[in-house]
Amino acid sequence: MKTHFNDTIAAMATAPGEAGISIIRISGPDTYRIADHVFAGRGPKPSERPPFTFAHGAICQEGTRLDDVLMLFMRGPRSYTGEDQVEIHGHGGSVVSRRILRCVMEAGARLAEPGEFTRRAFLNGRMDLTQAEAVIDLIKARSERAAQAAVEQLSGSISQSLSTIYDECLSVVADLEATMDFPEDELPEAVMRTVIDRLREVHQRSDDLIATWSEGRLLREGALIVIAGRPNVGKSTLLNALLGQSRAIVSDVPGTTRDTIEEGYVLDGIPLRLVDTAGLRDAACAIEQEGIRRSRDQLEKADGTLYLIDASTGMTQDDHAQLAQLNPQQTLVVWNKMDLCPTTPPPSSGRTECHLSLKDPQAITVIRKKLAEQLSAGYRQGAEQQAVISERHRAILVQFNDHLHQALALVQENRDDHIPLACAHLRDGLEALGAVTGRVYHQELLDHIFSRFCIGK
Repeated sequence: MKTHFNDTIAAMATAPGEAGISIIRISGPDTYRIADHVFAGRGPKPSERPPFTFAHGAICQEGTRLDDVLMLFMRGPRSYTGEDQVEIHGHGGSVVSRRILRCVMEAGARLAEPGEFTRRAFLNGRMDLTQAEAVIDLIKARSERAAQAAVEQLSGSISQSLSTIYDECLSVVADLEATMDFPEDELPEAVMRTVIDRLREVHQRSDDLIATWSEGRLLREGALIVIAGRPNVGKSTLLNALLGQSRAIVSDVPGTTRDTIEEGYVLDGIPLRLVDTAGLRDAACAIEQEGIRRSRDQLEKADGTLYLIDASTGMTQDDHAQLAQLNPQQTLVVWNKMDLCPTTPPPSSGRTECHLSLKDPQAITVIRKKLAEQLSAGYRQGAEQQAVISERHRAILVQFNDHLHQALALVQENRDDHIPLACAHLRDGLEALGAVTGRVYHQELLDHIFSRFCIGK
């Protein structure tokens, strides 16, 4: 797949602001004409230099020296975009960077759109769509584990798995269509048994990929962990202790926290969104009532809940009612203020619990460990070494599996008139599956994917 673009694009590839260097990226058919126009240095001009070399010189505009720079030369198709490409490495700073970019644009380039460099890389066959999506996942990664998963996807891990599924399904379609050439009642039974076994194997491989979605969502979006409980049980104290800073106001006055407070946190490589909430109770104050309503909204969306109980007063009817509405597998019950409780409370059925005092420095270590175990339950171990699918991939794979399931049901009925229908389902499934890697794509799909990128990538 090779697409020829008629225009040349340019953009800053580094974040604006003060820094050691800034990089201006240029890509397209007029790259070297523009480079010859703006670059002044000793030796051959840019268009005469070999690829993958640097040159030191200056960017000049109408005789005015804008900045001393290094210029990196690349030639298509062996570049990021698959086109002729140049990078200008100048001094960091928003003013000087804008001056260089404006100079390049006045020489004939246009400002790149978000993700346009990577979009051209895809259209020029330098990467498939899953690898292109891995670029933005890597940029936005909030933990080492998420970054490693993106690197694995960028290296083609998911692409290889999907290509295997696609090619095997395509082979099954070809074999099924070939059976239609056999006279009625002359097709060996072993042939159809083999087709059924291969379809089941393809289905299983697809299921295995779908099973990684929960993990992928966890790494990309982070888990929403809500800290809940009655007033004055230590919710804000717990948030502050986990963050290692005084983020929430701590007071003995009930109802101090009136709104939800959200902060980012990384636990064992898993990004979390920790939310401190208003104490759950019947409140007369309209402002506190709104805070409690928001707390309940967060609980409905939570991936996990740290539910605090004051051990010195015990579990109340309100606690029982609230816990009954929470998923036991996603709830960690924290009995706080055990220093004020003479005996250990009885266990709560079906829920993970810990008994401690947040005044104890070791208490946070216990909570972190139990929360990490709870989050890891149901996810594959060693996910940091494997790529995981996104929501877009999951939706397409589910659609593919649906077609596969219907085709398998038709083939198992062993009727000649059902084979064309089974083939039609498999081909529809293949068309859907092709949209994951980009074997099949349309303008709207590309706009949706690359709109998430920053300009310059």
